[in-house]
Amino acid sequence: MGTEAAPAGMAGLGPDVRAKYDRLLGLLRGLDSVVVAFSGGVDSTLLGWAARDALGERALLVTADSESYAEGELDEARRLAARIGLRHVVIRTRELENPSYAENPPNRCFFCKEELFARLGSIAASEGLRHLVYGATVDDLGDHRPGMLSARQRGVKAPLIDAGLGKAEIRELSRAVGLPTWDKPAMACLSSRFPYGTTITAEKLRQVDRAEAFVRSLGFRIFRVRHHGDLARLEVARAEMAHLWEEGRAEAIAARFAEIGFVHVAVDLRGYRSGSLNEALLSLRAKKAEAKP
Repeated sequence: MGTEAAPAGMAGLGPDVRAKYDRLLGLLRGLDSVVVAFSGGVDSTLLGWAARDALGERALLVTADSESYAEGELDEARRLAARIGLRHVVIRTRELENPSYAENPPNRCFFCKEELFARLGSIAASEGLRHLVYGATVDDLGDHRPGMLSARQRGVKAPLIDAGLGKAEIRELSRAVGLPTWDKPAMACLSSRFPYGTTITAEKLRQVDRAEAFVRSLGFRIFRVRHHGDLARLEVARAEMAHLWEEGRAEAIAARFAEIGFVHVAVDLRGYRSGSLNEALLSLRAKKAEAKP
């Protein structure tokens, strides 16, 4: 039901990846009509594209805007929604007003998804759309993802998982269909920059956002600024780490971070690791498992 012919790049896909995309389209058609939780990231953008292909006007993109998302991401989501060609709705979510979220427990993402899916459910009901879908992938199954519990409890579908699609395949498909997100760095909400148990506030989120915007302006692509109170811990992809010491970049970062409110700036010598703040949590779980008789 797509409004455009499949791009020629699809012909270059391996049979396994193309079969998974066809399976994804079949799964979406079987849902009849959907609201897509659309962040504008790599995964939800391909899911939105596939929903357009499978369901046409019976698919709606909805983007949540809140303090926990980086400035500029909403504009990017709007541009991508226009490219996909589906109706796009932006809602304001208020997860930060929930103490169970703001206190930043290890299951913080559960409360974020509860807020999101409750709002999407109301939109689906008012629009007469039957299902909610979101962009979880096969790769997410082995990670610490409390938000997936909320999805399961609320019956929110994860078609990318059901189709067997992982991150690399999603990027390959995105490139084949001409989506600019095919090489977009992974984005996570800004609350993921805080150690568990650290209270999250709008002011602290703005600090992280401004710090990351500055690092990005220097040409870095894959990195995170982790917020440890007075200290900002900068994780940069190993392939980009050498650039920190060129042309006074380190000094510029330290100066800008001081303006933002950080007293100390540290560079993590292990480089960027997705979900690095989960490492302490996973280590604690492993120790508890070892201690059991």
